[in-house]
Amino acid sequence: MTRGIFIAGNESALCRAVEAETVSKVEQYAAALIPNRLSGAPKNSPQEMAQRLSLDWNPSSPISARTLVLAAENRLERIDEAILICSPPSIRSSASEIPISDVEIMINDHIKGWFFLAKEIAALFSSRKRGTLALVFPDIAGASKDDSADVLGPSALASFRALTYGLLSAAHNEAYATVGFSTSDAGNESAFAAFIFKTMDEISNRSNGKLHKFGKFSLFK
Repeated sequence: MTRGIFIAGNESALCRAVEAETVSKVEQYAAALIPNRLSGAPKNSPQEMAQRLSLDWNPSSPISARTLVLAAENRLERIDEAILICSPPSIRSSASEIPISDVEIMINDHIKGWFFLAKEIAALFSSRKRGTLALVFPDIAGASKDDSADVLGPSALASFRALTYGLLSAAHNEAYATVGFSTSDAGNESAFAAFIFKTMDEISNRSNGKLHKFGKFSLFK
């Protein structure tokens, strides 16, 4: 039986790169994308992968998180690796002009949603006493003084980073593996995705609970 890979994220270059690397590993995988409900968001359809088993997800609902994990397990027969990818969209606007609806969407979909989903995956892996939970995010620099401020995106990313560190700190108490991945090398998502899978393929007790950083000076062979 092939390995069961479940991916959750939003439509982004990073998520697309991880999916592209996934299709070189398995014939099918399950994926759920956060819908882009922000005001002014482009209405482009997300890139479709032939091997993707697309699943619906309402990140603001804890019930949806539970249903999503059950659906992924049913479609794949089992989940061996769950890859959560946080690369939140940017909303460049002054604080006084940010639509209230966008604030609610970012908090519900790109902050609360990750906590709900991580909880359900942890519960599944704990009951199975196996599995790998991978948390992936970019390390982004702040905007220059000439750019419009992006208040919400970095805030959502900081929350996911804090969640990652918390889960990594508790990894040694769990019956499954938890690993984190970050990159400071914007524009090199394909190499980062390859690095993620190479590292997951080599996970041991010594690497469990670690944050693996990828960038221009990473030693990746």
